[in-house]
Amino acid sequence: MTLSRSGRCAVLAATLLTAAACSTSQVVPGTPAPAVPTPAGLEKFYNQTVQWSGCDTFGGDQSSRFPVGTQCAHVTVPIDYANPDGGTAQIAISRIKATGKKVGSLLFNPGGPGQAGLWMATQGQDSRLSQHFDRVGFDPRGVGASTPQISCLTAQEWDAERAEPPKDGSPAGVAAAEDENKQFAAHCSERTGNDVLEHVGTREVVQDMDVIRAVLGDQKLTYVGYSYGTRLGYSYAERFPERVRAMVLDGAVDPDADPIKESVQQAAGFQKAFDAYATDCAAKPDCPLGPDPAQAVPKFRTLLAPLWDHPAPTKDGRGLSFGDAITGVQNTLYAEDNWNVLSAGLAQLSSGSGDLLLKLADLYNGRRNDGSYDNSQDAFLAIHCVDDPAVKDRQAVDEQDREYRKVAPFLDDGHGGDQAPLELCAFWPVPNTGTPHKVSIAGLPKTVVISTTQDPATPYQAGVDLAQELGAALITNKGTRHTVFLSGGVACVDNAVFDYLIDLKEPPSGLTCG
Repeated sequence: MTLSRSGRCAVLAATLLTAAACSTSQVVPGTPAPAVPTPAGLEKFYNQTVQWSGCDTFGGDQSSRFPVGTQCAHVTVPIDYANPDGGTAQIAISRIKATGKKVGSLLFNPGGPGQAGLWMATQGQDSRLSQHFDRVGFDPRGVGASTPQISCLTAQEWDAERAEPPKDGSPAGVAAAEDENKQFAAHCSERTGNDVLEHVGTREVVQDMDVIRAVLGDQKLTYVGYSYGTRLGYSYAERFPERVRAMVLDGAVDPDADPIKESVQQAAGFQKAFDAYATDCAAKPDCPLGPDPAQAVPKFRTLLAPLWDHPAPTKDGRGLSFGDAITGVQNTLYAEDNWNVLSAGLAQLSSGSGDLLLKLADLYNGRRNDGSYDNSQDAFLAIHCVDDPAVKDRQAVDEQDREYRKVAPFLDDGHGGDQAPLELCAFWPVPNTGTPHKVSIAGLPKTVVISTTQDPATPYQAGVDLAQELGAALITNKGTRHTVFLSGGVACVDNAVFDYLIDLKEPPSGLTCG
């Protein structure tokens, strides 16, 4: 599939890592907020009573992360908020109750788009958050345990798609790539239905979030969003500014970046992360890219080049394709904690085996050990295409391809041409419902944006700009990773955010951590 994976947050499994070697707001915490009106025509959704139960039938791949006492439920929402008497969707939510004096509910989203989020209720376990908040996760509409699901390719079709030789920049290669994109879009339309596809975007999810807020009994929303979850956050604030209590946005997606700008920005970010890895690796005697960081890119490209025509052997017989090798490498570049895994994967490849990089690509693509897939990739592509305007200007796409290869030479496969294929969204069967824009929200309470200086997926400057547009407090984290709150081991960040979420105490101006 030809589509940039902007803002997608990937997390390595712990088992793989081990195997691979200030001012204060005037709002007083605990003071009841004035009731907010229920939108007309939506009373039956806002006033519903959810039935909590165990999470055994909800979590699927996430269930192993749930501690004892986690509860799950479904919240009913309209598929089309403009037609509330039409079809409905079931949004899966999870909850771990506060252990002490409760402030309210705290809703989390992990990013994506297309990532299941029930497991996010476990965020902040045994921290001050767990004392004061019912921590709540949710699978956005179409994703995970929420229904109806977004469905495009079967597991067999995904395996075949990933194993295919890449398309080059020749006229025949461009035509073949576009035919593949058309076929994928047709599968999504047939298997999901356009009536669902046109309502899976951010526009609807933020309305679902408001229904979740209401059924949880909160007058105002307290929210933490990572990566694409920052888009959900600022979009919720635009739609319901009077219903925001507190909001933390970590790893900001630039609201004013068009798809081309976003793709190039992210490519440049991954190149910086690769360069940082190469410098760190070169200082070690067994670095698979050698002792000179300046030679890391050509050595990397030489190592992967044979995969274009001949996948590396793997124990399961599938082989490591060129595309999967790139995906596996990028998966490790989301956080410097994973660089040792990247070195192990590249060393293994140089010895003729692609098992570890294939495993990394499987993790990113949601492929399970039994060969089945979650629907994260289907959902990612579908949501991306309904959220953003399609680029159909061939000259713009050609320029994007050239710029992408220029800013990220380690991702340049060496097979570019004068033309590049139109991406998947150019053939999408339903119109987009979002457009790039500057954010301006009157009356929004103080929010917090966290931005990491060498974030490979969402540029640091995007966080700076978003904080300015929202009038938010900015926390700068020095490091090379994608998102940091509750996962980066940076106490400076975590403690400042705890104070903000619990007591509405703003972080010190200019706070820099790491």
